[in-house]
Amino acid sequence: MSNQLRVVLDTNVLVSALIFSGNIAKIRKAWQSYLFIPLASSTTITELIRVLAYPKFKLRKTDQEDLLSDYLPFCDTVKITEPLPNIPSCRDIFNEPFLLLALVGNADYLITGDADLLTLKDDFSCPIITVDDFLKVIASSSNN
Repeated sequence: MSNQLRVVLDTNVLVSALIFSGNIAKIRKAWQSYLFIPLASSTTITELIRVLAYPKFKLRKTDQEDLLSDYLPFCDTVKITEPLPNIPSCRDIFNEPFLLLALVGNADYLITGDADLLTLKDDFSCPIITVDDFLKVIASSSNN
């Protein structure tokens, strides 16, 4: 299925899709239904593992592993090698791995709710959009 969308999900979107129900859970169902391929790198996976361990989520180690197993097998893991490509300057350096992943992984979309990333949408080669906008993309592509 080479026509599948290649998508970067920032950590907040990804964790919300894994843990919570409601509209955000549609993102999880979409990757599990092969409507898109999530992209990951060693840096973004490390960040996901770190965030899933936050005490506020009250996830046991086995719960964290279960959530990872609902995500990682669906991913295309992209190796980010030196020299790093040029990316727009971002106010939050912790967002840079997502920009790099989108660029190196030839992403069709970077999905985020982060205002620092959304402000770069006009300066980046990959569309940076919100969850709601991406759900509209998925809905229109599954209707075709």
